[in-house]
Amino acid sequence: MKNRYLSTRIMAIMMAAAMVVSAAPAAFAAERADSETIKEDNQPAADADADAQDSADADKTADAEGTKTEYPLTITTYDYDGNEIETTYEKAPEKVLAVYQGSIETMLALGLEDRLVATAGLDNEVPDELKDAFSKTNYLDEFTPSLETVTMLEPDMILSWSSLFSDKNLGNVTDWIDKGCNTYYNTNTRPDGDRTLENEFTDILNLGKIFDVQDKAQAIVDDAKAVIDKTLTATADVEEKPSVMVLEPLGEDITNYGAKSLGGDMVTQLGATLANPDASTVGKEDIIAANPDVIFVVYMPYAGDDPETVKNDQLAVIQDDEALQSLDAVKNGRVYPIMLSEMYASATRTQDGIETFAKGLYPDVNLD
Repeated sequence: MKNRYLSTRIMAIMMAAAMVVSAAPAAFAAERADSETIKEDNQPAADADADAQDSADADKTADAEGTKTEYPLTITTYDYDGNEIETTYEKAPEKVLAVYQGSIETMLALGLEDRLVATAGLDNEVPDELKDAFSKTNYLDEFTPSLETVTMLEPDMILSWSSLFSDKNLGNVTDWIDKGCNTYYNTNTRPDGDRTLENEFTDILNLGKIFDVQDKAQAIVDDAKAVIDKTLTATADVEEKPSVMVLEPLGEDITNYGAKSLGGDMVTQLGATLANPDASTVGKEDIIAANPDVIFVVYMPYAGDDPETVKNDQLAVIQDDEALQSLDAVKNGRVYPIMLSEMYASATRTQDGIETFAKGLYPDVNLD
């Protein structure tokens, strides 16, 4: 399983790099489960249907009383190269193609499954509370739909990651806009852009405006921000905040999520300090020199993987390496796992990532 994880992630990085330098590595993994298996894994439990319907009814009542969008609505987004562009919505889109984890989960969390003409690109199971909604979508056989497939769907909006808006995949952003189909991609996948929590929040709020579900979007953002506020309040008297490294071992290389990464921004907003904020990759000697109080190890199980095995294999790279046994984080048992999807273009998983970091940074502080 360890070799499979490494080959999958390395293949992901190579394929993404070939298309766009800033592309997220997880977007192009190999050896995934087929689409039928993914759909089966994301079916809701039998007793979840009634609860999901009750929740949907409550959401509709709340929306009727909330902030309303006035159309036409102009939203700032980006083209494939990362340049700012403006898109105008005369009404809420009705035939949306959502590709990749965060895009799909955000639409479902906002109660917009009926606006999805198709979905594609799941690496992980959606949360249990979203499975009923996901089961009602048209999940495609292609992990990354081809331009031909997308054209046949006749979408009026495409929601995805920047790296997928290439001529070889979903097609060019400006071409789609010229055809009357708006596009929006996760801002934290923008080429050469800083990855920040504020970007994730802005994306969710923008989608709330586009689809006239602003109160739902605001609630998601408020819940995530509340975790940060609670953590900072609870740790106000902690004089020495921990130093941290967020690492992802990949074969001989170790990726370091520093100050310009979303994971790094999460850590610093929670009051901690990045031990090596500027490096994108590090060697063992760099980690030893930094000697962080806490190390978070990034892992990413793909559809068909056993998450526990992938997680434990990644942790072992740091915890079991003889050269790293002198590290304070290793000696003190402060090496923690965090899933990539919680701290890279995390969308509605942003709160999960913040909570994971907070608990590892301040294990002795009651954050509940």
